[in-house]
Amino acid sequence: MTDTDADSRLSMTWNNGVLPVLGAVLAIGLWWLLTAALDIDPFYVPSPPDVLDAMLRDPRYLADETWTTFQRVLIGFGVAVAGGLGLAIVLAASRTVERMTMPLLAAVNAIPKVALAPLLLVWMGFGNSPKIVMVVLVSFFPIIVSTMAGLTSTPADLAELARSLKASWWQTFVKIRLVWALPQMFVGIKVATPLAIIGAVIGEVVSPDHGLGSVIVGSGANSDTALAFAALVLLAVAGVVLFYVVAALERLLAPWARAISS
Repeated sequence: MTDTDADSRLSMTWNNGVLPVLGAVLAIGLWWLLTAALDIDPFYVPSPPDVLDAMLRDPRYLADETWTTFQRVLIGFGVAVAGGLGLAIVLAASRTVERMTMPLLAAVNAIPKVALAPLLLVWMGFGNSPKIVMVVLVSFFPIIVSTMAGLTSTPADLAELARSLKASWWQTFVKIRLVWALPQMFVGIKVATPLAIIGAVIGEVVSPDHGLGSVIVGSGANSDTALAFAALVLLAVAGVVLFYVVAALERLLAPWARAISS
């Protein structure tokens, strides 16, 4: 291994490992400092030790509820990604279909999803289905918009190169337009990751059977603010994990994107 490779690995470890952890530690330290310096009542804003005590009070319960929420997020997010990418490809392939469909999609996206949650309960009943559909509705639109932006921004010189090589429409679309659109696709997917968490919590708050949303509702009814903060922390951790999984997938599928953008 050369000195350049060693320096590159050290830089990657610092940027991708040490700095995120350092940022989290500083944020927790600032939170702890403010609660102590301002003498904030734990009923309103608990300190990090209070939240840790709430987590350790019944870790199995919180682990089960976290997994329930994460399962709903993964299923709904997977459906949103598959459906959003597929629909975006169809819209980008036909200008007529795009002009017919985009106003309808924009109108549906403008509807507050909280207002739809009670209707989903009426249509689908209780259980996982309305929560998963809420995740899909909340995270669907950014994926479509970003994917379409990528598919319609292919440089003219690449399109001209494909024509000069007598490539078919399908070959041009798959090997040039789709590949070029990958960075934009992942922008939309990464934007949708926290929205998927929000969608799941909306569904669980409206219908609190299981999941971290129901933990927040129950802790509010019991005036257990520390438990509510513990659920919020676990939601934040789940969001970070999902985001970095998508980021790792982006590096695997489009390793050239970072070099081009920089």
